[in-house]
Amino acid sequence: MKYEVRDFDNQKVGEVQLNAEIFSMPIRQDILARMVHWQLAKRRSGTHATKGVSQISGTTRKPWKQKGTGRARQGSLRSPQFRGGAVIFGPHPRDHGYDLPKKVRKLALKTALSSKAASGELLIVENLNMGITKTKDLLKKFMTLGLRSALIIDGEEVNKDFARTAANLPGVDVLPQQGINVYDILRHEHLVLTKAAIQNLESRLK
Repeated sequence: MKYEVRDFDNQKVGEVQLNAEIFSMPIRQDILARMVHWQLAKRRSGTHATKGVSQISGTTRKPWKQKGTGRARQGSLRSPQFRGGAVIFGPHPRDHGYDLPKKVRKLALKTALSSKAASGELLIVENLNMGITKTKDLLKKFMTLGLRSALIIDGEEVNKDFARTAANLPGVDVLPQQGINVYDILRHEHLVLTKAAIQNLESRLK
């Protein structure tokens, strides 16, 4: 499929041939949901923890004698029914991540790319060599293109000057092609790819 290449003045400067098996896939919401859930699960720190009876600091003395007081029998002040006591069946540190087949992950990335292309929210540029060093000047260019929330993907290495200039723009993230992922694609309104990014993606997703 053919797709327009534009510059940051929103002028058409050419066309690029996109692989239909990557950028024209059916939109599978179930696959996207599985991928996002997998990414967010891996991201969880899993450091939540509570203390059991053996970890609570305090006396080991029996609170009162077993019989004759009229109160319920108790064996420890560290039991969960007392203030400052243990937590029963509470959370413990663990890894929330789980396995997701590589084919599903690849299909999810293709689907996310296809969804942006189908909705017209994909922008392809020649490169990120703009010669702009001021954030306010870059913001004007983005306003011309209608970019408010954008994920910008470069080749194997990001243009350092562009990344530094865009660093203070809210809602804009700049990543090398290795960092592209389904969650970031979906949470940004627009996806901006350079020609180098497309070449790397097509060779990686074939």
